Amino acid sequence: MDKSDFKEFAEYQVTMRDENGKMRPANIYVYRLYDDFMIARRTNQTGLLCKIAYDDVVRIVRTLKTEDKPRFMLPEAVLAKKNWEDRTCMQAYASSPALGK
Repeated sequence: MDKSDFKEFAEYQVTMRDENGKMRPANIYVYRLYDDFMIARRTNQTGLLCKIAYDDVVRIVRTLKTEDKPRFMLPEAVLAKKNWEDRTCMQAYASSPALGK
């Protein structure tokens, strides 16, 4: 897979390779796309923000509809590429201003 297969602020059901090379299903919400990786929240597991390489995604099973509002937002500094150079996961709280959080 590559960057053109994904869109920012979209939710996907995908098949991914885990750290042992096994195929696993995952639900992800994509926040930011970079040339060689994306920043996404694993919505079916821990809810951590993860740096996911496009090569780790084997196929997109389904693209889920996401509305423009309420959209879960994160500070720009959390999504900045320089913050993800030396990490693979981060715990961060996302909220929508429309929900009063």
